[in-house]
Amino acid sequence: MNRDLRPTSLVAAIAVVLSACSGGGGLSSDGCSGHCADTPTSLSTTDVQQIIAQAVAEAQARKLPATIAVVDRVGNVLAVFRMAGANGTPQAANAVTITSGRGVQGGLEGVGIIPDSLAAIAKAITGAYLSSEGNAFSTRTASQIVQEHFDPGELGQAAGPLFGVQFSQLPCSDLSARFNGTGPSPGPQRSPLGLSADPGGFPLYKNGTPVGGVGVIADGIYSLDPNITDRDLNPDELIALAAARGFDAPADRRADHITAGGKSLRYSDALTSDLLTSPAQAPAFSAIDGPIGTLLNVTGYTTLTQPAPISPEPAIAAGTAFGQPGSGIVPATLSEFAAQDGFVLINGSNTERYPPINASDSGLLGANALTAVEVKTLLANALMIANQARAQIRQPLNSQARVTISVVDTYGTVLGIVRSRDAPVFGTDVSLQKARTAAFMSNAAAAGDLLNDAPAQYANAAGNAVIAQSSPGDYLVNLRNFLILPNALADGAYAFTDRAGGNMARPFFPDGIDGSNNGPLSKPYASWSPFSDGLQLDLVYNSIIQHVVYTLGGGADTQAGFCPAFPVVPATGKPRAGNGIQIFPGSVPIYRGTMLVGGLGVSGDGIDQDDMISFLGLYNAGAALNGALGNAPPSMRADQLAPENINLRYVECPQAPFLNSTVQNPCDGK
Repeated sequence: MNRDLRPTSLVAAIAVVLSACSGGGGLSSDGCSGHCADTPTSLSTTDVQQIIAQAVAEAQARKLPATIAVVDRVGNVLAVFRMAGANGTPQAANAVTITSGRGVQGGLEGVGIIPDSLAAIAKAITGAYLSSEGNAFSTRTASQIVQEHFDPGELGQAAGPLFGVQFSQLPCSDLSARFNGTGPSPGPQRSPLGLSADPGGFPLYKNGTPVGGVGVIADGIYSLDPNITDRDLNPDELIALAAARGFDAPADRRADHITAGGKSLRYSDALTSDLLTSPAQAPAFSAIDGPIGTLLNVTGYTTLTQPAPISPEPAIAAGTAFGQPGSGIVPATLSEFAAQDGFVLINGSNTERYPPINASDSGLLGANALTAVEVKTLLANALMIANQARAQIRQPLNSQARVTISVVDTYGTVLGIVRSRDAPVFGTDVSLQKARTAAFMSNAAAAGDLLNDAPAQYANAAGNAVIAQSSPGDYLVNLRNFLILPNALADGAYAFTDRAGGNMARPFFPDGIDGSNNGPLSKPYASWSPFSDGLQLDLVYNSIIQHVVYTLGGGADTQAGFCPAFPVVPATGKPRAGNGIQIFPGSVPIYRGTMLVGGLGVSGDGIDQDDMISFLGLYNAGAALNGALGNAPPSMRADQLAPENINLRYVECPQAPFLNSTVQNPCDGK
């Protein structure tokens, strides 16, 4: 067995933290190394005007009226501008159609009531949320990493590494904030459609520091790129590229300078030489505001309630500076986290949102319920591992991993969240999804929740009729038949990580073996797409559609923390997975002996790193707590299950993953 990686002091845990941007190598030849946001940097209203004007000039040259959204790094919508006649339809009916091009019916496929404003916002948020000082990802990058094969179109390959991430940051999430009606509120903010895989969304940078994102929709189609072997000239991407000029991501941080699984990622098929305009010569915003188009009020994003037809044009907002109180993400003050350069979430009163607390399930578990001290120990040990781990998807090489870590109890209550410096924003909501998914799938209450969840009511293109229903309970039946376990998810006999659950949520099992049957939590391949992936979407589908209808002026908004319509837990009044579930790796259930007591989720810097940080973080925390907590006993782990004579996976840790250690296989024997 390899020796444990267990530093003797907190000082050792941060020995690999890179120096600040002002010296010591923090600034590379082209970008930052995690510390440049220490100098408050943000988008001004003048910046936002310039970005919109540059987009409009390119759209005019292409005779393609566009809708453009600009957000800051934590998702505050700073402006949405619609050119007159966008999508060639009257202003009141600017809608896009969701399609993967696979001819699939059901899920979000074919839904044609999505306002162009929501599509543009989702694309802008994706560019902002997937990026950091160490990596710049676009919506084209997202398209590459969420499909059934990685790379898309390459048969016989496993699914994308972030398969399922598109259904995060949802409008029903209890973590993602909502517009407060008076201006930008502390983030991270929700996205109306989750994360987008439709090319035309880019991150925005100033002096190497990520400050937001821009999203463009001009073709009326909200889709993805199923074939990356060619170079597309996508109009949305071309217009967004013009918009981002002058706010470009550092060249050596862009996705095409980063690999995952040995494959180069894609950033943009469009090149500056493809543009029809010179963005620097775009007209002033004042020249286009009115004659060419108008700023929009978007319910729930720029205005709290549906505006009256005579409402004045909204003002452009300035962005918040990341790492400052207005952003909602600030340096930690708790000594165990501050010593490790941790960051936490705060609310508008500058109060920490998720400090370590006692579990809410003590009425069920009694003295076995997690305590605040144990939660703090779990978070600190996972953060300690992250600070020593070599990042998978970050430049410069040999940077430390940057992640978000979440801990929940068996009711799904958030017991604590801590972030690394410069961790990508998307991982905040995703780490919580992962923690909740591990705790949920390992819980004896999961079967009852699935059986009692309301079916997804798939809407037709016009959004005015139900064309089909999909019941979460059917997936439970499929899973039990697949595992040949008639009491699965009702007896708590097995511990499921997100890697194990994700094995069963792919359209092929084993993952990547074309022509094989689908996993029990996935749609069959003939009816599968990234817009209709199975249980993950079906749990949140109704809430997404309800939110779209709300933004159009009908009905109430989705309730925060009620993404699935699971029965609520009486002790909390909320369901166990309040922001939805996740189906790519990076979580472990937490046990006290053989008793499930919670879940730990990690997201941000490579899925194998996420797995390792969660697994070893829990292992080391258990050692620090004299064995009071730990990973599931090996006999209970889902990798003991072998459906179709193929073992599920539990966690997968990278080899030689540490910056300050020669340990080769740190998870072996644990």
